[in-house]
Amino acid sequence: MSKSIKLLAMAGLMAVVAACDTSREEEYVVVDVEPISVEPVYTGKYK
Repeated sequence: MSKSIKLLAMAGLMAVVAACDTSREEEYVVVDVEPISVEPVYTGKYK
């Protein structure tokens, strides 16, 4: 077989294997316990 046919067959096989992959990655949520700080309010130059 020519190299291009082998290359196309290999790419097709890889696509089928990738499409049939049923493994699932676990999802997790990170909860931050520190309170959110408030930005300082501008009160004027000399206050």
